[in-house]
This record gives sequence, C-alpha cells and structure tokens, in this order.
Amino acid sequence: MTSTTELKHSFWKALAESPFLFLQLDSDPDTAVPMTAQLDKQANGAIWFFTRKDHTFAKGGAATATFSGKDNQIFARFTGTLVPELSRERLEKQWSSVAEAWFPGGKNDPNLLMLRMDLGKAEIWNSDLGFIDNAKMLMGFDVREEARKEHAETAL
Repeated sequence: MTSTTELKHSFWKALAESPFLFLQLDSDPDTAVPMTAQLDKQANGAIWFFTRKDHTFAKGGAATATFSGKDNQIFARFTGTLVPELSRERLEKQWSSVAEAWFPGGKNDPNLLMLRMDLGKAEIWNSDLGFIDNAKMLMGFDVREEARKEHAETAL
C-alpha cells in the first residue's frame, strides 16, 4: 500500500519529469487544452503557466487539470484557482527558452500573461500495482482492493 505522502511525492516527481497537462476553466469544459506547468520546489500549493492576455484563461477563475505521467504510472486530477501572477521576480525565475519559443517578444511581449494556479484538492492514482498484483491481474484475479490502496484524495 502506498501512503498519501508517497503518492503526492510520486505525483510531483512525475510532473517535474513531464510537466505537460490538460487545463480547463471549470466554467467552460470546452477550454481544455494542453499546457506546460512551471514548477518551483520551494513553492507551496502553486504552479504557473505562461499564456496570452487574449487567451480564454486570462479571465482566471476555478480550473481543473488532468495529468498522466510519461510512463503512465501516475495519474492525477487536481483543482485550483487561476490568477494573474504580477511578480516580475517570479516571471524571471520561471522564464526559459521554451517559453520564449511561444512569445517571440520575450519577457516583455505585450501579450504575455503569467498565471498562478493556487492549488486545491487532488486525486492521485498509482497504476503500478507491483509485480505480484500485476501477475494476478494478468491471470484474471480481482485486484480492485489493491488498486484502491494506490489512490488518494488529498490537498496539494
């Protein structure tokens, strides 16, 4: 059985390795698009995104993100609130050549908007049941109880 703390650690590690997720405004599920999460190990309860001032996300508000780790071992859905990040220091810290590829005007692009997602609740699933439980599953044995132990509802 994996503890909630271990699942959260696995989630953050997987997100750092592959920071791509689907993000949508709760008020409009049709806004779901892939985004790149900008992480900071010292930040508690927040991640950042670069977008445009004319993008649907610019209005901010309640949002939900869905994530699948690159090895399909960790899955998560989490909620939060998107708000404009006005800190120039934060922008400098999160800026990268990848961000610049999307904003040819660089950090001073007049259409650049940095959003902070203040994180709320999350569900995290670990699909790696281990060798024995995976073997049981391949032989058709019921592994639902084992799978329930690899799931957590938690705050991020």
